[in-house]
Amino acid sequence: MIPKQLPLGLKTWGGRRKGAGRKPKGDRAGVSHAARPALSHRTPVHVTLRVRDHVYNLRSKRCFRVIEAALYFGGERFGLRVVHFSVQGNHLHLIVEADDAGCLSRGLKGLSVRIARGLNRVMKKSGRVFADRYHARILKSPNETRRALSYVLHNFRKHARERGQVFPRAFVDPYSSAALLKRSRGPVPLARPRSWMLRTSCPPSLLVRTR
Repeated sequence: MIPKQLPLGLKTWGGRRKGAGRKPKGDRAGVSHAARPALSHRTPVHVTLRVRDHVYNLRSKRCFRVIEAALYFGGERFGLRVVHFSVQGNHLHLIVEADDAGCLSRGLKGLSVRIARGLNRVMKKSGRVFADRYHARILKSPNETRRALSYVLHNFRKHARERGQVFPRAFVDPYSSAALLKRSRGPVPLARPRSWMLRTSCPPSLLVRTR
């Protein structure tokens, strides 16, 4: 009779294990890859897109021209509508509407590709431009929508205040949709809001569309 080998059940160390390793923190943590929540066309979304470290300052005229052109041609496609935005040094804030979560994803992917290609042409480089997936926050009430809209349009003032800079109350960020709407001529790369929450939360001066 051949004796059977009994399992020893010894603990082992090393090797690849699910969930192992130190978790990144801060900016390195990136955006969670968990499934995104369901989205209705009735609820606006605050989206943040962050670029990689090697990308030029987005608040330069040559980079902003790329972003403005991308918004004009890609800001209202695939069921996505970009209603407001502001451009910061290394990230963009968007207030958008989408017919559903799939439209949000497809629309932002198309918009990101347009921006990335344009910025790569400016920098004479190739490769990835955006640091991670977009961050999306669904706005579920008129108050939340008003706060998000104020945050986006006054985001440069917020960052400037953190650096000790103060701007007059009437200051309008030239790299935001609020400044574009004050232009006397030329097309504006913005979609008219359809959701009740955005239409009631935007001041009348921010509902004009000349496109």
